[in-house]
Amino acid sequence: MTNDQSRRWYRVAGLAFLILLLLALIMGARRLKAEIFPDPTPTSWPRTRVASPEYGMQAFLWWNEETARRDMALISDAGFTWVKQRVAWRDVEGAAKGHFNWYFTDRIVDDAERFSLNVLFRIDHEPLWAMAARGDSTDNGPPEDPQDYGDFCHALAKRYRGRVKAYQVWNEPNLKREWGGHPPNPAEYVELLKACYISVKSADPDALVISAGLSPTGNGLPDAMPEIAYLVGMYEAGAAPYFDLLGVHAPGFMYPPEAAPDEVAAERDGYRFWCFRHVEDLREIMVHYDDGDKQVAILEMGWTIDQVHADYAWYAVTKEQQADYMVRAFRYARENWTPWIGPMIVHSIADPNWTEDDEQYWWAITEPGWPEARLRPAYEALRDMEK
Repeated sequence: MTNDQSRRWYRVAGLAFLILLLLALIMGARRLKAEIFPDPTPTSWPRTRVASPEYGMQAFLWWNEETARRDMALISDAGFTWVKQRVAWRDVEGAAKGHFNWYFTDRIVDDAERFSLNVLFRIDHEPLWAMAARGDSTDNGPPEDPQDYGDFCHALAKRYRGRVKAYQVWNEPNLKREWGGHPPNPAEYVELLKACYISVKSADPDALVISAGLSPTGNGLPDAMPEIAYLVGMYEAGAAPYFDLLGVHAPGFMYPPEAAPDEVAAERDGYRFWCFRHVEDLREIMVHYDDGDKQVAILEMGWTIDQVHADYAWYAVTKEQQADYMVRAFRYARENWTPWIGPMIVHSIADPNWTEDDEQYWWAITEPGWPEARLRPAYEALRDMEK
């Protein structure tokens, strides 16, 4: 072999070695990424089951420390073990991506631990910098890049690893007003759910990810999508691996909690959602898609006592009925939905700033105000019921 041939051989051999080395580095990086951020499957991360049922209340703990602690004490004194709090993404990471204000969430988590309450954070309301380029016509819409939302979920779960029990991914995305003023789209929501699920689990594998509670509605596109159709759309878009519990909303409207959807549909033009037990219809969808091993979380439940506003008064109940129906709803779930029912969240301890003009004022189980806690019969009945 001549010197020129030798040099060419060494160059070829060296180039081959560099290619092999580069391939090895790429494969190693892929393996490392797979170990840190594994492609999720239904068994990728622990699916911790909770007691059936568990007892929770929604509260409004963000701005006022004194009312927040009073209201957490009310939840604890009632023998309930979960508190649900909305976390507006923009209130924590509003200035710019990666710039966080943890003051409020730190305080809420610290206080919840003092009262031995499991924390459920509902995450929505995108910051201005993440807003979709198509523009939102409401103050709550999906971000341009779902991964920005996922990154925020990761930051939350990393900061509160082992301290926040569960995260709810958005709220009522089957309504146009909760989806940036755009027609609801289950496939788009699944992208948001996926981004949050992977991000939370990579930061805190034991935290529970709960899909958004869907609004019971018979309205169609473009303003809304019935929750049954929306849930089917989620499953068809591949949602199953990306949540630990299915989130549902379960208002009872004018019916007692034992009313069957078939009976209600016969009275309400075929619509089955006008009752608490509509949860069973959503459960059937889960079973149909071989997802029945998961539990269901009721993220909002209750009855309104609004006798004032025409839009709601027609299905309002009395304060005494509200109290009775609440207790009976928990009893029905305990006797008929075990073991697949998980946390059941009462809507709600009143926001101290609500007035009678607010729709939610009439769903609450306490009266707004400070400093004294003014209890409605529903709170007292829930406090005293068997658990």
